[in-house]
Amino acid sequence: MVDLEAELRRAVRGEVGFDVTSRALVTMDASNYRRVPAGVVAPRDADDVAAVLEVCRAHGVPVVARGGGTSIAGQATGTGVVLDFTRHMNRLIGLDPATRTAVVQPGLVLDRLQEAAAPHGLRFGPDPSTHSRCTLGGMIGNNSCGSHSVAWGTTADSVRELDVITARGGRLRLGQDWAGAPRGLRELAAGELARLRTGFPDLPRRISGYALDALLPERGADVARAFCGSEGTLGILTEATVGLVAAPRARALAVLGYADESAAAEAAAGLLAAAPLTVEGMAADLVRSPAGLPRGGAWLFVETGGESAAQARARAESVVRAADALDGLVVTDPAGQRALWRIREDASGTATRMPDGSEAWPGWEDCAVPPARLGAYLRDFRRLLAEHALRGTPYGHFGDGCIHVRIDFDLLGAAGVARFRRFSQELADLVVAHGGSLSGEHGDGQARAELLPRMYGTEMVALFERAKGIWDPDDLLNPGMLVRPAPLDSNLRFAVLPREPLPVAFAYPADNGDFSAAVRRCVGVAKCRTAEVSGTSVMCPSFRATGEEEHSTRGRARLLHEMLAGELVTDGWRSAEVRDALDLCLSCKGCRSDCPVGVDMATYKAEFLHHHYAGRRRPRSHYSMGRLPRWLRLVAGTRTAGLVNALTAVRPFAALAARVGGIAPERAFPRLAREPFSRWLRRRRRGRLRDRVAQPRAGRRPKVPARTAFLWPDTFTEHLSPSVGRAAVRVLEAAGVGVAELPTRPWPFRASRVCCGLTYLSTGQLDQARAVLRGTLDLLSPLVLPEPADPEPADGEDAPVFVVLEPSCAAALRTDLPELLPDDPRAARLAASVVTFAEALQRLAPEWAPPRLDRRVTGQTHCHQHAVLGDTADRRLREAAALTGDLVGGCCGLAGNFGFEQGHFEVSKACAQEQLLPAVAGAPRGTVVLADGFSCRTQLEQLAGVRGRHLAEVLAEALEAGEDGK
Repeated sequence: MVDLEAELRRAVRGEVGFDVTSRALVTMDASNYRRVPAGVVAPRDADDVAAVLEVCRAHGVPVVARGGGTSIAGQATGTGVVLDFTRHMNRLIGLDPATRTAVVQPGLVLDRLQEAAAPHGLRFGPDPSTHSRCTLGGMIGNNSCGSHSVAWGTTADSVRELDVITARGGRLRLGQDWAGAPRGLRELAAGELARLRTGFPDLPRRISGYALDALLPERGADVARAFCGSEGTLGILTEATVGLVAAPRARALAVLGYADESAAAEAAAGLLAAAPLTVEGMAADLVRSPAGLPRGGAWLFVETGGESAAQARARAESVVRAADALDGLVVTDPAGQRALWRIREDASGTATRMPDGSEAWPGWEDCAVPPARLGAYLRDFRRLLAEHALRGTPYGHFGDGCIHVRIDFDLLGAAGVARFRRFSQELADLVVAHGGSLSGEHGDGQARAELLPRMYGTEMVALFERAKGIWDPDDLLNPGMLVRPAPLDSNLRFAVLPREPLPVAFAYPADNGDFSAAVRRCVGVAKCRTAEVSGTSVMCPSFRATGEEEHSTRGRARLLHEMLAGELVTDGWRSAEVRDALDLCLSCKGCRSDCPVGVDMATYKAEFLHHHYAGRRRPRSHYSMGRLPRWLRLVAGTRTAGLVNALTAVRPFAALAARVGGIAPERAFPRLAREPFSRWLRRRRRGRLRDRVAQPRAGRRPKVPARTAFLWPDTFTEHLSPSVGRAAVRVLEAAGVGVAELPTRPWPFRASRVCCGLTYLSTGQLDQARAVLRGTLDLLSPLVLPEPADPEPADGEDAPVFVVLEPSCAAALRTDLPELLPDDPRAARLAASVVTFAEALQRLAPEWAPPRLDRRVTGQTHCHQHAVLGDTADRRLREAAALTGDLVGGCCGLAGNFGFEQGHFEVSKACAQEQLLPAVAGAPRGTVVLADGFSCRTQLEQLAGVRGRHLAEVLAEALEAGEDGK
């Protein structure tokens, strides 16, 4: 392969990657299959594509075209050279509103085309649920469809002309009336007219096989349409002219509830007469929360359009009236519609886990039957599942008879794989018996190509092979797909993984303690590869900053998978490739909530770093910032904060300290508090005790708080922003909540104060994190572990409440603590007792009314708050205080130690510039900038010169202003 790599580097202007990381990132798509490629090329233009084909043909090396890598049948993987079109050949070349056409390159993401077409009232019709990351080239290769296919058809219906390079270097422009047909194709079709007219099932979602019937004269001899769905096996697409459709001026969404998915399926075909834009179906098994959905166990999502909102709503209401549903509702609010559509779109990831948490896999992801037979087919399908003791929850495009389903195949053992094969064969026969297609959207790939003879017969499949030979006589392009396929149970991506769980530090409770199972969570749907933040989502800020696959959640999961496999990444936990990919992970935990399958890359990163640096010297930042609580406690104990502040204000000394500590030279050192929060709280308590001694003499009785909470002195509140703690005390006491101190030991005891261990966790110092957390639990044992004879509080009313002001520390206590110390009952009790500032007020002072500020707010929801804690209580508190406006999503980019580490400044800045800084810069004068996290406030101060404030500070200032005004 050395000669191949060298020749490719000489021949192309784009990037050539034969290194471990480049290859590991594309071993898999979103299917069950895995192949290790020889190398990856990111071509810059069609000339580069032609050069790659010429070099690979000379070496006899296959070529596989790849877009977003979201294919579910295995067709985006290969053993030769993979062409990555997303890096350079990703442009919208032109858009003509008059002719309603656009010219695109294969790597263009669908959403970018939709954004360009929208100002003209146009859109591209097909819209798969992966629209934010799938590419037009991949859509053409698979003949993708999406939820609006009942109105606008498949991708083939929108293709006008295609520029293609064949394996032997021919440059063709495909279109109607035999335009661009390679030599011999017309003669092949002319000799098989009868078979082409009778050998294909007539249904809207027939994607399987080659679309040779598009070559019939009565269908315009459309070579471009026949090319669609060929999965990169006939030629390499370099440019496409596609048609656009008029987007409705207004839309409404009718959501119909049914008893089960069979009832919903039987009703779907009857709704087509209303000419809806969508008829989508899903069952309750795939819905994390049914809030907002009508009554039922399954639902149809029926979208209607109109020239006005009233017309769209009227059409949706007529659908509800005509439908034989248990319940129904009509949603016209765009935000409400988006929220409901997200439930449906996330099913592609949610379906990868059964309700009990067990794994489910594709393989029979998208077969299709005539819509009128869908209900009967689903009943037979359920029966077949039961016969094989399998489970799966169907969902998908009910109006087109296309069903998506993930099934709990056991693909880890020989018996389970054998059952997978038997079931696949029997289900193929069942689909054919109902007049259906093995693939209704995602293509055949390796998952179904072996079974095509059951659908088409051997003679039609032989005709497919002859067509492939005309286009690609050397079988250079994506071999093993569609014709002469590899067996459907070979190349399974699970076969290379270890069979026994690895010894790990975290408990991985959702994966039965198995790190391999945790890594397997990533199925490749690539929601992490979105180029823009959607709503309040966070994932994945580092990918959006760099645009590189290795800095996406999926890319990192792929490298971890290859590390476990040991074939490509051969040095296990010591892997430099995995370390480098994880280096730009901000540990924001956005993937924990935003990834449909709950990948938690922050935890995986901490686990990896723990093993990677075991017995080895760590980066300097791990000793400086990773052990920050220890250093700050030392400063507080010696009362040298003033000296440290003075020294770090001197530029030469600060530069030296940054270099020694592995800190980015662009960063300024935060100033330390001269009086830590706990010292202030103790001083205040002593003063109040003196007052209480004096009060009885004056005939006054002290007011006793109705409830008491323990205010957690996290490292940031304690040493860097005690004003937040003081403000929280002021507000809590105003609400009638007493603030109690947590137990301590005299300094310099190692476990002298409670600590969540956050900085140790984020740097993978898990042994130290355990020690810190055990010390914390020892200090809190009287509070979090009742005596054996004491009954457990039935409703939690008597349980202690720990108010944690720093969101990242609260998240660490809620999730990392019990996962790192799963066998210590105190850990779970402490985690359950941790609340945020807003949650404390909601729980302990539900009747309290905060002061009304009547101010607008801006800022960013803390990423850990979004991912772990939730912000419902915060939004309610802001609303009660008349603080209006929404906080943006994304991540501030500082993310604790991340933005302070050498080499991270530019990425950290790019993350802030995506959402946070524009939101603050565009806010009207007088807007309150909210930032509950110390990192967020520091980023705002250092990059924008803006002071962000914790919500507690805003409310405390309002209380003080109110008192002054009395």
